[in-house]
Amino acid sequence: MSPATSPVAPGRLNEPVQPQAMVGYLSELDAWVAARRSELAAIDAEIMGRKLAALTADMQLSLALWQAVKSRYDLLLVTWDSGRVGPAECARLSSLIWGRLDTGAAPSTQLAGMAVSLPEACRLSDALVAQLRQKLNLDPNAEQLARRLRDLRAQLERIREQITLEPPTSQPAAAGQVAQLTARVGELEGKRERGGDIGGQLGPLEIDAARYERDLIVGGARRREARDALARARELTDDLSAREQALRQLVANTVAAVSPAPKYAVPDVAALGPVPNTRQAIDAYLDRLGQVSRAMQVVQDAYSGALAERDAQLALVAALRVKADALGFGTDADLSALTAQAERLLHRRPAPLMVTRQLLPAAQAMLDWLAEAGSR
Repeated sequence: MSPATSPVAPGRLNEPVQPQAMVGYLSELDAWVAARRSELAAIDAEIMGRKLAALTADMQLSLALWQAVKSRYDLLLVTWDSGRVGPAECARLSSLIWGRLDTGAAPSTQLAGMAVSLPEACRLSDALVAQLRQKLNLDPNAEQLARRLRDLRAQLERIREQITLEPPTSQPAAAGQVAQLTARVGELEGKRERGGDIGGQLGPLEIDAARYERDLIVGGARRREARDALARARELTDDLSAREQALRQLVANTVAAVSPAPKYAVPDVAALGPVPNTRQAIDAYLDRLGQVSRAMQVVQDAYSGALAERDAQLALVAALRVKADALGFGTDADLSALTAQAERLLHRRPAPLMVTRQLLPAAQAMLDWLAEAGSR
């Protein structure tokens, strides 16, 4: 059985896919998912049978990648809904294809927690399976050296495309690496044409090409994650700065409106310093931003709660008057005095909540007593 090759994904990030292109892609992806699962089952059985513990981590990673692709494929099918899609669904399909695909906690320390797009995950799976096949010497058509050389040429083209996504400073070194791989392929093709045996040299070359393609995909994904983390840090910093100003206004309003007011300090976002530019420092900065956000929520809940208590007491005054009128005690002088005094205090700035907390229960008790006395 020839190794499965991942299909070419339609569209690009932030551009809705065309429904016509999705039909063919879903069909090809379905075939790839099924074929890759069969390949992985055969390779896993070989590893278990030969007790090759050194390949267990690569096998687990390949299975995790397949599961991530399969889960995303299932979401694509649900969104596709047999072709019943509009512009919103087409945009969602594009996001599912080109957005970040969480591969989970991969067993490889090099790839742990990495996120790639669906096409990158498929190509990475191709590269890993090719590497496993070579380590196990499981190529089903070892005599078809020409086909393997063509596959290598196609892989080098994919690598060249991936290099265009590298930073400008890294592209010369990457191009040099591809040139070396291309030269090795050319040497093997020449040797084969001269009748030489290239079987022993072709396998290591395929492993090197698969490893380098994998490293490029991993590097690209990590750079995107670093850019995303930096963008999140800047966005959250701006958001917390705006919340800080709003909270300071809330604190001022509450202190002016009620007494006693809570006594919490509003966190100072500027005290965290500027947003760093290294991934480790950005992660630590994001953690501190999270702590600031939680502290701001505590401040907001406390001061908003104080204002809410004053409003609730005003509503209780009105409710007591309505109830008194309904029971026929709306003109009672003592009850009216209690509710009027509570209302006047609640409209003071600041309103003495400690006093009104005593007056309103007294007014409630007075109304209850009048109702009970009137029913005798």
